[in-house]
Amino acid sequence: MTENKHLRVLELDKVLELLAAECSCADAAELARELTPLNDPDEVRTRLSESWDAHMLVGRFGSPSFGGVKNIASSLRRAQAGGALSMLELLRVAEVLRIIRSLREWRGRCEGVVTSFDGLFMALQPNKYLEERITTSIISEEEMSDNASRELADIRRKLRLAQTKVRDQLDHFIRSATNQKYLQDSLITIRGGRFVVPVKAECRGSVPGLVHDTSSSGATVFIEPMAVVEANNEIKVWESKEQAEIERILAEISAEAGDCCDGITASYSVLIQLDLIFAKARLGYNMRASMPEVNDEGIIHFNKARHPLIDKDKVVATDIRLGEDFDSLMITGPNTGGKTVSIKTLGLLTAMAGCGLLIPVADQSRVAVFDRILADIGDEQSIEQSLSTFSSHMTNIIDIIDRADDRTLVLLDELGAGTDPIEGAALATAIIERLRSSGVRMAATTHYAELKSYAITTPGVENACCEFDVATLRPTYRLLIGMPGRSNAFAISERLGIPVDVVNRARDLVSSESTQFEEVVDSLQAARQQLEQEQEQISHLRTEAQQATAKATEQSRRIESERQRILDKAREEAANLVSRARAESNALLEELKQLKRELNSANAAELESRARSLARSRMRSLDDTADPIVKRDQSDYVLPRELRAGDSVLIVDIDKKGVVLRPADSSGNVEVQAGVIKTRVKLANLRLLEQETVTVGGKAPTYRSREKQLTAQNAQSEVDVRGLNVDEASIEVDKVIDMAVMRGLNEVRVIHGKGTGALRSGLHQHFKCHPSIRSFRLGTFGEGESGVTILELK
Repeated sequence: MTENKHLRVLELDKVLELLAAECSCADAAELARELTPLNDPDEVRTRLSESWDAHMLVGRFGSPSFGGVKNIASSLRRAQAGGALSMLELLRVAEVLRIIRSLREWRGRCEGVVTSFDGLFMALQPNKYLEERITTSIISEEEMSDNASRELADIRRKLRLAQTKVRDQLDHFIRSATNQKYLQDSLITIRGGRFVVPVKAECRGSVPGLVHDTSSSGATVFIEPMAVVEANNEIKVWESKEQAEIERILAEISAEAGDCCDGITASYSVLIQLDLIFAKARLGYNMRASMPEVNDEGIIHFNKARHPLIDKDKVVATDIRLGEDFDSLMITGPNTGGKTVSIKTLGLLTAMAGCGLLIPVADQSRVAVFDRILADIGDEQSIEQSLSTFSSHMTNIIDIIDRADDRTLVLLDELGAGTDPIEGAALATAIIERLRSSGVRMAATTHYAELKSYAITTPGVENACCEFDVATLRPTYRLLIGMPGRSNAFAISERLGIPVDVVNRARDLVSSESTQFEEVVDSLQAARQQLEQEQEQISHLRTEAQQATAKATEQSRRIESERQRILDKAREEAANLVSRARAESNALLEELKQLKRELNSANAAELESRARSLARSRMRSLDDTADPIVKRDQSDYVLPRELRAGDSVLIVDIDKKGVVLRPADSSGNVEVQAGVIKTRVKLANLRLLEQETVTVGGKAPTYRSREKQLTAQNAQSEVDVRGLNVDEASIEVDKVIDMAVMRGLNEVRVIHGKGTGALRSGLHQHFKCHPSIRSFRLGTFGEGESGVTILELK
């Protein structure tokens, strides 16, 4: 009870109430309110690890649902003893089983994560059979489903038939003209579980039957006509059978639940523990908390600590240290400056960590585990207590001295206050010395200059102050360790309007030693502020340098990765090219061997020509492999207008200019003259060029002479007439022969394809009577064979 008093002073109970509000189950909320700090470091680490792992799971997968389950232990024990449970109790059992099953399934979906409390999830024992047995049998706490048993479904079917029979009989009764004059209303109602009709009171003797009720006015009596008494009796029989069957089903399901009592009860206990763990995680999220490092050496180092009960948008984060370089901390400064909040934050966060709660501090914070936390806090700054008297302070301190040891954290507020300042300062110093001799870790607030001096001159004791902005008369609530504080009474009084001469007189009355001490404190504060600014600049520059280094490293890594990828691809392509070249060369060698075997004096020249042609063909194939042509992207081009005869165009896929002879037909094919070749080209494969015109004899521009110039310059020794008929092909071949003769060529190669042979035969007939052809022959192996005719010109 005494220990709870000290924790209440630190307001741990309010934090635990916040934790209870995060719990879904009443039993888990009760466990949350009963938490107390643990004194075993290993157990504290385990509890904090559970909270942190749950914090991680909530962040990645969301919080699992516990559904506000009820404690069903007593109901299950009664069922185990042979008692029958109500439908409401069984529905609560089914709800617990549903949540147990959903928790196991939720954990199964959290793949790739291992937590410190996976054993709790594994301890959950789902029982889907019993869960479905209950939910399919019971619709609500007052209604049993027809599916609960075949007997119940049969009874209810017969009950409905009996009810329908009664209704039909009464329907006939109220519609009878003879009976309508006796009825108050033409309707059927129920009284006492039996079907009746409303009859006028004065006509009750005219309707034979049983009276079951009378209206409040007495004008209507509800009579069960004798004709339906037996049918109503039958309904009662079926209703009693229905109730008996429902009770039998409840007893049967209750027995099944009783058989599983121990497993369900154990799973419920685990469920409550999990609810508490995830409540700690959710509270940690709300507080923006983290997990500190735990030690049993009495070392506390809170980075950016925030009091959890102060509005998170208003609270000022501060650094608090104790137990490493010093075991006692003397905090000084003006009233309302945050001294009391500082020691409360120190004690409350330590207690929270002992309870397994994440605490609102920055990363790399450290917390110590103590056997007890003893606090004497109570003044007008206290959140809970009113102004304490000197005697009550001393009573608390006596209890603290009696219980303090090296596993104790002591927090003292306004030590020695409430009495003569000289005696109070002396008494405070003596109390501190006594507590330090017990090995405690201690933080105390004071206004006494003697305690400031004591902290400066005593090893293991450190000064600290709460920063105060004299210009605005407002505290900054930052705790500055290593710096004694000032009360700032003169500055505050002067700013509030105390006459200047009064304030100056007060300064004169202060001893010269005190004045010198205050001046030293002022200079130390100025030096500290300058040092903090420089450290902030250095930290900012260091962060920028680290970011630049990381960026450069990442960029270098990406460049190296890309370089390696390109090299690997080039090696792969080179290997493929070498392999292809080797295969081609081997094939070429085989062809040459074949030609060599066929070589004789009669056809030596012809085979030599075939060999050269074959070699050129193979080399072109290798060139295409080494330097492939990428097909141009034609998807975005749109002709500025429709093509007309005479337009200059570019055939995209072969990168060759031509002249339109005929516009596009219905199939989108355009007849184009490209050099000496006429061909049909898809409209999408053409680009309109600026027209090159020549003026002839003052007439309109024409493209013919330019076409002839191109033809003369581009005389060819090969013509492809595949796709043309004999007449068209003959014209094209004649043009090429004429240009070849003009250029002095001796040989022309005509490509007509194999096909049916009709085009080849027609051309050969044409060649026989052509005046410029000396002879012609089909191509040999490597030249195209029967798909090509070689012309020798005169």
